[in-house]
Parts: sequence; structure tokens; C-alpha cells
Amino acid sequence: MDEFLGFALKEWAVAVEALEAGSTILLLRKGGIREENGRFKIDQDRVLLYPTFEHQKSDLLKPEYGNKVEFVESNFHPETVKISSWAEITDVFLVAHEPAIKALLPYHIWNENFISERLKWKPHQPVYILLLKIYKLPQPQIIIYQKEYSGCKSWIKTNENITIKNSIPALTEAEYNKQANTIRQTIANPP
Repeated sequence: MDEFLGFALKEWAVAVEALEAGSTILLLRKGGIREENGRFKIDQDRVLLYPTFEHQKSDLLKPEYGNKVEFVESNFHPETVKISSWAEITDVFLVAHEPAIKALLPYHIWNENFISERLKWKPHQPVYILLLKIYKLPQPQIIIYQKEYSGCKSWIKTNENITIKNSIPALTEAEYNKQANTIRQTIANPP
């Protein structure tokens, strides 16, 4: 197992915080505007979590998460970025059936408005449901923001490799498996 990672998944900071807290293990993705070939795809199953702030919208989150969003100006870029966790992507589901996606509402941080927006954007593409096993770094690492990290894209290669040695799971194996199995069953048996 590699002890260093340099490939990162960009995600709203509020979502990264919820993943690290063990409040969710699920992300809904369709990809950014600048995705390679215009589609979301997964090339790595172990990635750093790179928190973003620019496109967070409190009105697309459940109230307990929307209250944590701080407004930033468009094109906001911090001088440094704190990387405090990484994820093992354990499951990837492509779901296009709206009732099946709405059935997952209890298991993530977004509200029904977010789900509707995701379904309307690129309507012929499915929503990617990612289940992530989160590990917190023993000490958060600060990286310097680079221009190539910007833009509406899901994946970036950081200019620094970050050690993941001695990382701590956000959830125990049993807790993770319980949540993952419930979500898998919900996807397999939609309403």
C-alpha cells in the first residue's frame, strides 16, 4: 500500500467536514464543467479530499449543513488549502432513476433542490453515487494553492504528495459496513 497520495477529489468544504465527522459516507456527483470528455469518471480508488468553498450554496443543503456555509466571492481562491483527510472509494453506482436517488436523501447532506438540480443538469447522464471510507490524517497538511487546481473539475493532481501513514478511520469498520450496506440495499431496492 502506498504511503503517499497526490491525487485529490475536489468537494465542497461542508461535505468534506461531514465525511470526516462520519455524518455521511455518500457523495452525489455528475462532474464539473471541465471534466475530461465532458463526463465524470473515476481513475483512482484512493484520493485526498480537497475542500472547496466557491460554489457552496446553503439553499442546496439540509439546514444543519447549510448553516455552516460561509459565502465567498466568485473566483475565490485561498492562498493555502488544508488537506485533513483521504478516502477509499469503495463503491460507485450510476443511478438515473429519480425515485432511487431521492430514496438516498437520508444518507447525505444535500436537500431535494440539490437532487433536482443534479438531475436536470446533463439530464442524459446518470448521477454517480460514491461510497467513501474516510481516513483522517494524523496532522492536517497545508498545501499552497496552485492555479491549475482551479476550475470546475472534480480531480486534481497536487504538486505535493501527502503521507497517509498512521491515518485514523472516521468510522469503525462495523459502522462503515452498516451504513454502506443500508445504502447498497436502498440502491438495489428503490421505491
